[in-house]
Formats: sequence, C-alpha cells, structure tokens
Amino acid sequence: MKAFTALAAAELRLLSRDPASLFFMVAFPLMLLVLKRGDSGAVPGYLAMIAAIGGMGALPGLLASYRERKVLKRLATTPISPVLLLGAQLVAQVAAGLAGSALLVVVTIAVFGARAPGDVLMLTTAFLLCSVMVCTLGFVIAAVVRTARGASLIGMLVMFPMIFLSGAAVPRRALPGSLRQIGDFLPLTPAVEALGDAWSGTAALFPLLILAGIIVAATATGAALFRWE
Repeated sequence: MKAFTALAAAELRLLSRDPASLFFMVAFPLMLLVLKRGDSGAVPGYLAMIAAIGGMGALPGLLASYRERKVLKRLATTPISPVLLLGAQLVAQVAAGLAGSALLVVVTIAVFGARAPGDVLMLTTAFLLCSVMVCTLGFVIAAVVRTARGASLIGMLVMFPMIFLSGAAVPRRALPGSLRQIGDFLPLTPAVEALGDAWSGTAALFPLLILAGIIVAATATGAALFRWE
C-alpha cells in the first residue's frame, strides 16, 4: 500500500508539472465558463470534458511512453508490479480531474452566483465513474497503439469528436439530428447525462449503470490486449 501511495503521489506531481495538462484540465474549462458568462447549465458538460482530457487526451500517450521506454518491463523485475504503476496513473488522472472540477464548480457558484448542485454526492459519484470510464478507454488505446506518439494522436482523434458529439462542449440540442444520433452511441454521452441529472438534482441510475458497464468491458479489453513491452 505504501508503494502504491508513493507511486500515485509521484505520478500526480509529474502531472501537475505538465503545462498542457494544467491548461486543458484547469484553465480551459474556466475560460469556456467565462465565455458562457457563467452559465451553470454548461458546467456538467465541462466536468465530463475535464475527465476526457485526462483519460483519453493524456493517459494513452503516457502509458505508451512507459512501455516504449521499457519502464514497465524493468518494473516487472522489481517487487513493484507494473500493474501498480498503471493503477497509480489512474488515481493521478482522477485526482487531477477532481481538483480541476472542484475549482470549476466553486468559481461557478462563488463568482457567477449560480446555485449549488442539486445532489453533490451523486455529482461526485457520476464524475468518478466518468473519470474511471474514460481512463479505461485510454488504457484500451494504449494497448492497441504501440508508440507514444501514435497513442497520443489516436487519443486526441477519439476525444475531440466525442466531446462535441456527446454534449460536453456543445449542447446536443444544438446539433443536427444525424450528429445527435451518432452521439447516442458514444460512451461520454451517458456521462454528460449523469452529471447533468446530478447537477439539477434529478439524478437517474441508468446512465451510471451504463458507465459501470463500459468500465468493465473496457478494462477486460485493455487487460486482454495490453503488452508490457
């Protein structure tokens, strides 16, 4: 447990020193909120966006770079399992996402005078499931794409359309019908729905169950495909 805690803390420190991660997970959502003039209705989507940026935008390249630099192979010869490093990276991404999301919610309420979320506990649960879900998708991308540059590129190519079509960046009602139909099948869509329901205080269980199912399926797929070298 001590080794895992130390690894997670180290991964979180490395993540906090990455200017790109800090900008897109902290500053960028705040900028969008300002442009929206503090519209609290957009916040649930921005929370999903923060999670997606960490899980699909950053994580695949990081994991692939560890494999490319043979970090995972070297760990396999030590008492510290490579699985611990993957778990520590997951914890770091979720923690960073929570920090960026908490700041966004505080600014929305304190600066723009928005009402507090209707169900804070369900909002936190929905965000945690969303964050873990996108991280498991990131694991799958890192398992399939062998190089760090390729994994980062594929992660971005998957993430950006998903953010827009799921309603995270743009309300789905503003999209043409054909694009909304595509968004119906994207894994980030139930996350945006769950976060929106929790924010309004009308949380539903079904989107959370969908997220849990995606986590199980993506974890099994990533574990089957991932290679340590």
